[in-house]
Amino acid sequence: MNRKIFVIAVISLFLDQMSKILVGIFLTIHETFPIIKNFFSLQFIENYGAAWSLFNNKVDFLILVSLVALFIIYHYMCIFKQNKRNNLAFGLVLGGIMGNLIDRVFLGYVRDFLSFKIIHYHYPIFNFADMFIVIGIFLLIVSILKGDDKHENRS
Repeated sequence: MNRKIFVIAVISLFLDQMSKILVGIFLTIHETFPIIKNFFSLQFIENYGAAWSLFNNKVDFLILVSLVALFIIYHYMCIFKQNKRNNLAFGLVLGGIMGNLIDRVFLGYVRDFLSFKIIHYHYPIFNFADMFIVIGIFLLIVSILKGDDKHENRS
């Protein structure tokens, strides 16, 4: 694995796990701490599914999906050009997947705490790992659109 990707993944994983530990220390389950009134708050929940409660209580399945995703990401790391955007993207995705995977393996659920309310819609509560995955996937889509998804010597 590219050293830069590894460092970004480790930093992402560390930030995710430390944020979850801190929230667990300062908030009890379902407790809400407002940051920006009627917009953003910290609310500690245990998520037994995936986004939008998909596959709720299917922890073994979600662990398997995470392991398959790690394998697929590793495969594409070997195919994509090595540049700053791709290194950041793969590092964020790997760190994010591993952050939620650690929660599922050791706790049986994922610790979520970032809560946004946009107008009257309460967006599903998420964590830094989720954010890293989304940002990383977005950067990979940009790479594909810009043609940075293949080494020069591959067709």
